[in-house]
Amino acid sequence: MTASLPPGFIRAQDVLDERLSPAETRTLDMRYGNEELLFGLDLLGLAGPFSRVTPWELEDERGVRRINASGYAAVPFGEMPPVLTGFLREFLQKNRAMSLPQQSSSPWRAALEANLVRLLARELPDHADSQVFFCSSGTEAIEGALKFAKAWRPRAKFYISFSSGYHGKTLGSLSLTPNPEYQDVFRPLVPGALTSPYGDLDALTRLIRRLGPDNVVAVVVEPIQGEGGVNIPPPGFLRGAGDLCRKHGIVCIADEIQTGLGRTGHWFESAAQGLDADIITLAKPLGGGMTAVGATIVRHAIYKKMLGGLSSKRHSNTFGGNALAMAVGLKSLEYLIEADLPARSARLGAVGLERLRAVQRQYPRLLEDVRGQGLLLALQFKPMVGVPLPGVLKELVFEATAILALRELHEAGVMANLSLSSKRTVRLTPALDMPEDLFGTMFGRVDAFARRNPASRYLLTNTPPATTARLAKFAASKPKKRTESDG
Repeated sequence: MTASLPPGFIRAQDVLDERLSPAETRTLDMRYGNEELLFGLDLLGLAGPFSRVTPWELEDERGVRRINASGYAAVPFGEMPPVLTGFLREFLQKNRAMSLPQQSSSPWRAALEANLVRLLARELPDHADSQVFFCSSGTEAIEGALKFAKAWRPRAKFYISFSSGYHGKTLGSLSLTPNPEYQDVFRPLVPGALTSPYGDLDALTRLIRRLGPDNVVAVVVEPIQGEGGVNIPPPGFLRGAGDLCRKHGIVCIADEIQTGLGRTGHWFESAAQGLDADIITLAKPLGGGMTAVGATIVRHAIYKKMLGGLSSKRHSNTFGGNALAMAVGLKSLEYLIEADLPARSARLGAVGLERLRAVQRQYPRLLEDVRGQGLLLALQFKPMVGVPLPGVLKELVFEATAILALRELHEAGVMANLSLSSKRTVRLTPALDMPEDLFGTMFGRVDAFARRNPASRYLLTNTPPATTARLAKFAASKPKKRTESDG
């Protein structure tokens, strides 16, 4: 006889059958989860929960439908894409491979390893014998990359990353994310993490010379900075950084977690810009928006230096390489290739960027800049307050500008992303396979958003006074160190 659940416990079937109401969901999530984040989102009307209507559209509890351009580039095919859900049903019925193959070979892991290396070798032939280490997230992929690099150059002690960069929030990756708002309370961080201006090859050269090349473990770079607000480096920067590393034997790590596998219109944005990195990290799109997959692709010699012989267990990941994640990753990669989604991303991204530029030209008091590469697009807003403000007040105004822009876009029917290291920038990261008519509708809604907010001050005046007051009270009650950001 099966024992019943104790009073108050929630059955999985009840959630599947949607018996947990939206109000109950918010209450429980705020009580037992990240209350402050959800409370702030709730004030803005952004807390959801949201339900899938199509892979590219979500609706709230009132039945209001919105186009989803959020997901931080981790939802490459929309929500519950049929190409994956159909395959997963078959996987669950037929798969007989071990779920967590920690100490054995695995057909799913082997297939995905082989396909990733073959894909990379098409762009960078000298990676044909590279090897892959799987984990469950982007930040873990970076942590692994740092360890591979350190094992290769054990006597060196400095890691170089770049201003406005973002590599994750576990301790090693956080050390390379120069954002005091996220770093300060966790100091001391990993020693030897230094920052160079993004896009400035001369500055990087001077820093390496000052430290002594033999003292630098690795240079870690995003080919386009996502959380930094879609910052695209000047031509030649990445190629030059790679040449500099190669000249001195420094490990070069390309963080392709947000840019890789088609988002920017290329399979690997670093390779497209002329960088032949020693280590490449992947994550977000590899999970197809369905599960967590991270991957660190490493040159053969570097991989063996850390995980060779009896040291093969020197780095491990309990859930990395599990059959379900590998199956999703394998099918996601297959769909990306067969549908040629990077090329589609490049084509639609060019259309989208021109639409945003037209909005900027028409509403220069709202938008200071728009940027993009493929379907990684950014809107940078004019500050809501036009007069110069000091320090913390300036950063609060920048942050409030983006938050209220996010809210107004939501009201216009478009779900977007904030940018953690660029306070007044909002990003659009739509699914790579979003139908073209819906893609056009999305930019029509962005046009409508701009008409309602022809200057940035309207972001404030169009917000209900009661909401503004509650947000101000919430912000004042939660003081934190603001990071110096754009402009």
